[in-house]
Amino acid sequence: MLELLFAPRWSPYLAGAGIGLLMTLAFLLSNRPIGCSTAYLKARGMLGRLVAKERTGAMEYYRRFAPTVDWQFMIVPGVVIGAFIAAGLSGTFALELVPPFWAERFGGSFPLRWVAALAGGILLGFGSRWAGGCTSGHGIGGNIQLSIASMLASAGFFIGGILVSLALFGIPWGQGVWGLLGGAP
Repeated sequence: MLELLFAPRWSPYLAGAGIGLLMTLAFLLSNRPIGCSTAYLKARGMLGRLVAKERTGAMEYYRRFAPTVDWQFMIVPGVVIGAFIAAGLSGTFALELVPPFWAERFGGSFPLRWVAALAGGILLGFGSRWAGGCTSGHGIGGNIQLSIASMLASAGFFIGGILVSLALFGIPWGQGVWGLLGGAP
């Protein structure tokens, strides 16, 4: 069983079951789903309290979601640390400033990659707050609760991801639509 931790790719079924168990524990212990996007606003609130304590404290959002370090906040560094541990255990860790698939399409410019990643992160953060949650909050936590809004948000995440991928990396036109779907019917 432990050899699974050293595999380059984990079984999506086992990983999904593990996420389901974690989500169940989160609901049982805190009555809240696992999500990441709130952590970024909490970090902004903590910074806001350092420079404008009264103004930050008066904001309705921070009265509802106190800008404190809690278990949901710690998920973000936990994901980063966990990714490093998983990559190290599997032997797949490689420091790449410009991934090969990006370099093939856009060249090896690190500043271009950095600007694109920063812009994508800002758009993702804005979109997750606009949608009332991120892919983990809606896609996992909301769908487990059979939330219609989360199902619609998840569909939007998938559609948006597909469209952006096609816009950035192109469609293999020579293969047509069936090439995208894995071959002719």
